[in-house]
Amino acid sequence: MAFVKVVKNKAYFKRYQVKSKRRRQGKTDFYARHALIHQDKNKYNTPKYRLIVRITNKDIICQIAYARIEGDYIVSSAYAHELPRYGVKLGLTNYAAAYCTGLLLARRTLQKHKLDSIYKGTTDITGGEFENEPVENEKRPFRCYLDVGLARTTTGAKVFGALKGAVDGGLDIPHSTRRFPGYSREGKKFDADVHRQHIFGLHVANYMTTLNEENPDLYAKQFSRFIKAGIAPGSFEALYKAAHAAIRADPSPAPKKEKKTGAAKPKRWNKVKLARSSRKNRVQQRKTAFLKTIQGDDA
Repeated sequence: MAFVKVVKNKAYFKRYQVKSKRRRQGKTDFYARHALIHQDKNKYNTPKYRLIVRITNKDIICQIAYARIEGDYIVSSAYAHELPRYGVKLGLTNYAAAYCTGLLLARRTLQKHKLDSIYKGTTDITGGEFENEPVENEKRPFRCYLDVGLARTTTGAKVFGALKGAVDGGLDIPHSTRRFPGYSREGKKFDADVHRQHIFGLHVANYMTTLNEENPDLYAKQFSRFIKAGIAPGSFEALYKAAHAAIRADPSPAPKKEKKTGAAKPKRWNKVKLARSSRKNRVQQRKTAFLKTIQGDDA
């Protein structure tokens, strides 16, 4: 193939169009976003809801949102840093915490739309497939679609833990079991028991037990906060069961603490003028200090 010179002249730059800002920043996959927010025109202005899951180093963020021309509107949200209120004080970014956050979001959203008494999801957590069927003569279940952002959708990824929690909490989200922990690509079979172990954090408990047997020093270092909090490997399932029950009992967000702010004092940029007596006193202090330094030098 012959060498072709790349011509970037005035005509090229006059017609050049920059990509979207969040594409340039590498924050948004607009191909996926377009598919998620595209709505049939015969549905007019009906919102198309998305279950947004984002996992940071220290938190898990779950939101229900819908798109408008001016931007996204958040319907409800839940965060892993809320879980200590329900008894989960440590391990706020693992698979079990993702499930709890998804469950909290589902119950909170349904409570907001007065659907929580109609669609309760399932309390029998087996890790297997579950779908919320429409109830006759009632509103249909709240439907939304999973938005994973730029996360890689590998088998066993934590975003699917949040998805499973939201589905078990009563939301209607199209999904399959092929990306849950326990799915075998070779045998094309799904082991629900493996998934259940991840939901209750038993994979972490098994690792803690193994590490304690093989290297007690490393165990004491790596799980020092668990040891300090008195969380043993055998107590994981009971801890998460209690958390699930507490979330269902009261999914409403904690009341915001009002900041005590008094009347703001206006700032002064000019120097405060001293009274005559204060100026005289300042002069006297300077004289006294000067005389002391002279006496010190003479001595």
